[in-house]
Amino acid sequence: MQENKMIQITKDEIVPIALKMRHEGKFLVMIQGYLQTDGQTNISYDYAVDPVIESYYVVGETDLPSIADIYDEAARWPEIELHELLNINFEGLDVSRRLFLPEDMLVTEGKGQILVMPLSELRDNRLEQMREEGIEE
Repeated sequence: MQENKMIQITKDEIVPIALKMRHEGKFLVMIQGYLQTDGQTNISYDYAVDPVIESYYVVGETDLPSIADIYDEAARWPEIELHELLNINFEGLDVSRRLFLPEDMLVTEGKGQILVMPLSELRDNRLEQMREEGIEE
């Protein structure tokens, strides 16, 4: 079983840690987040530092620096997802296009919304919206 090491950091440490990990050839496994029971956000950056997963997490922040320019799609996708679901602002991240959630599912008051719809229907709706906007698949 793989060990998980949890380390709380400040938002100012996110970019330096990402740069260090990238320089050392460590993989970004995931960026994930949730609302704690007290309503504060908890955003975790998980790196593969064999044989351990090192999870650097930030609590209570809704404005964070993006690391998409450091880890490309491995960071961009989960950052946009957290923006859509938890209303986290990643500074410098292009959020002009949505991932899968339709525009009428925007997050309000910092609370995510539960999506109850078959994935195939959601995908078809998104593809139709992209065609209407003149965006190629």
